Amino acid sequence: MKRLAIFDVDYTITKKETLMELYKYTIKEDKRNIRFLPRALFSGGMYILGFYDEKRVKESFLKFLEGFNEKEMQRLTKRFYKNRLSKIIYGDALKMMKKLKSEGYDVYLISASPEFYLQELYAINDVDMVIGTRFDFKDGNFIRSMNGNNCKGEEKVTRLKEVLKEKEIEVDFKESYMFSDSLSDKPLFELVGKPYLINYKKKHQIEILRWK
Repeated sequence: MKRLAIFDVDYTITKKETLMELYKYTIKEDKRNIRFLPRALFSGGMYILGFYDEKRVKESFLKFLEGFNEKEMQRLTKRFYKNRLSKIIYGDALKMMKKLKSEGYDVYLISASPEFYLQELYAINDVDMVIGTRFDFKDGNFIRSMNGNNCKGEEKVTRLKEVLKEKEIEVDFKESYMFSDSLSDKPLFELVGKPYLINYKKKHQIEILRWK
């Protein structure tokens, strides 16, 4: 049976929220993308007020990528990983991945962030699987329509089990790890025998690790 080391991404292995970093990176490449900032602020405000759910917020926010074809998107996400995303990953997270990989664990990254750019995290040699929120392309062009549910909370467990079933992988969850900065990952914490909170600011019964 496999043993997994599962990691959330935003604020767990990265110092910042990755989707916002992608948006800021596109502004750096093309200053005209600043025009999408009011939409981002409006969508965030509507979410805080309870008018938008996370799916609608993400679909609205991703307007700045609408119309990118798949090849353009691949080139963008590779540049984003090389020039920005790779530079905001905690060194301690990479060390933990390497350590657990050397002990025979498979390293899975599971995040609510979009999978189309998280795929670049396969560049980390120790990563075996990346699971994120899926978005659609139509006729080869990005349409910012979420495919399925936002990969958060219980949906992370659902997506994980779908992947394991598809690949016919049996897992010893009691001997598996889960690392996250947030209690929104409670379903995954409860699934494994070795849960850890990362840089959590309050006291908790789950052991807290401080990563830099």
